[in-house]
Amino acid sequence: MSKRETYEQKTEEILLPIVQRHGFELVDVEFVREGSSWYLRAYIDKPGGIFVDDCEMVSRELSDILDEKDYIEESYILEVSSPGLGRPLKKDKDFERSLGEEVEIRTYRPIDRQKEFTGVLKAYSQDTVTIGLEDGNTRTFEKSDIALIRLAFDF
Repeated sequence: MSKRETYEQKTEEILLPIVQRHGFELVDVEFVREGSSWYLRAYIDKPGGIFVDDCEMVSRELSDILDEKDYIEESYILEVSSPGLGRPLKKDKDFERSLGEEVEIRTYRPIDRQKEFTGVLKAYSQDTVTIGLEDGNTRTFEKSDIALIRLAFDF
């Protein structure tokens, strides 16, 4: 397991009881480098949406424990936020919650000269994702071919 994955896993273990105590859902944790800075990001949600006060409350509790445990070697910026409208689907629970919803899929390389697909999420497995297309057909993708899959949103 890489250092990044270890940090994310340990942070999830610390964060899960905090978000559950407040009735929130832990959507994802990521430790990423952007420019010269490292970011530890936690994405939380709840029915009706997350508010700034919710993020602040979780951030304060998490920050105190992170300071105490001190397992992240690099300097980093802690961010706690909502996953946003176009949240990526990463875990089984994300796919389960999104069945019947419209999703956008971007592939690493073109499939039939196309890299972007939109359709209704019909099914998923450990290795595949199936969407229903506007023309009534379905298309199944290997997860290994998908660069990004997220909820579609229209304005």
